[in-house]
Amino acid sequence: MPEIQMPKLSDTMTEGTVVAWKKKVGDEVTAGEVLAEIETDKATMEWEATDDGVLKEIFVEEGGKVNVGDRIAFIAGEGEETPNEPAKEPQKTAETEKPAPAEAKQPATAPPQEQAPDKRAPAKSKPGEKTEPERIKASPLARKIAAGKGISLTTVSGTGPGGRIVEKDVEAAVSAAGPQAPAEAPTAKPTKVAAPEISAGETARIVLTGMRKIIAERLVTSLGPIPHFYLNIEINAAPLMRVRAELKSGGEEDDAAKITVNDFILKGAVVAALREPKVNAAFDDDAIIHYGDVNLAVAVAIEEGLVTPVIRGAQNKSLREISAAVKDLAQRARNKRMKPEEFQGGTLTVSNLGSYGIDSFSAVINPPQAIILSIGAVVSRPVVNDAGGVVPGYRMAVGMSCDHRVVDGAIGANYLKALRHLLENPSLL
Repeated sequence: MPEIQMPKLSDTMTEGTVVAWKKKVGDEVTAGEVLAEIETDKATMEWEATDDGVLKEIFVEEGGKVNVGDRIAFIAGEGEETPNEPAKEPQKTAETEKPAPAEAKQPATAPPQEQAPDKRAPAKSKPGEKTEPERIKASPLARKIAAGKGISLTTVSGTGPGGRIVEKDVEAAVSAAGPQAPAEAPTAKPTKVAAPEISAGETARIVLTGMRKIIAERLVTSLGPIPHFYLNIEINAAPLMRVRAELKSGGEEDDAAKITVNDFILKGAVVAALREPKVNAAFDDDAIIHYGDVNLAVAVAIEEGLVTPVIRGAQNKSLREISAAVKDLAQRARNKRMKPEEFQGGTLTVSNLGSYGIDSFSAVINPPQAIILSIGAVVSRPVVNDAGGVVPGYRMAVGMSCDHRVVDGAIGANYLKALRHLLENPSLL
């Protein structure tokens, strides 16, 4: 059975972090069982085993970050042994022992030959220790903690797989070291600022997670090279509020089945794209791709950042099916149960900040898509009716960011005109 390698869980992923192991060495593993939580550039998601067997070795401890394709574990079949690190260990030993004879020869030519034994004595006094950091089997998290606490890994005994030094070994060494560790801890803490809770007046440097790095890269890739232009309309949201009230009075109070105003907006965005298909497109160097399916991406805020799970073939789904799909995707995104393919392939995106009290905003395009809708809150305000009177009403701001290489102003205007008609006549949906 092959070694388990860091999987490529998104199209832009180059490295991953093992957040947590759900199995320990010696546990039986069944295909489909959750093996670990992996942080990718898009989200932290649960990773399932693909084979049956026994988890014989874990090569990357919790907190460890490795490149896609690097080995992280080994699941052995019946009677199969772990092809772990002994094969590499002699190579490292040979490389590190080569300088020793050279050092011995240099002092030998010098008058005081006693220097050669003196230089080699520390290495021989502790045969079990490795003096070079790269030779010590330790998890990345253990190395960070040891560096912060001022603990030398040569003095720490490893209890992890294959004698690897893990976090608890370093913590034990810190406790055994007595007052030395606390003395150095304050200087190390500012460099380890993973804690998300920041107090008022506190200055901190937060190391970017893989997800935030990609968000930063993609936004620069988007707002820089993509020529954005923005269109904005205000729709009469009273019909939407009336339909929602009718559904509520009809007994639709079950959260699992409740159709929200946002569901109407999502359905309207899809139907409007069918009426103006040129917005369901992407720029591709020397061509424009017009997509056959409307794969609707929905912006969902999670603790680590922002993800855009995709409802595929949304033009074939009813209002209720879209409602159920977006609730399921959002819940699984927040619970780290998304599959990699569920983040990919969106053709247009809807971002709704109305529930956060935002009246209107302009969103940044999610490349390679050509448009993104920004939905504001439904607000109650005085409006002028057809008879010229001032009456209470509901209004909602809808913004649209367009890639001018793909979408011209008239195309964008036609799309928003279709969307306005649908949302102001929700029975059409």
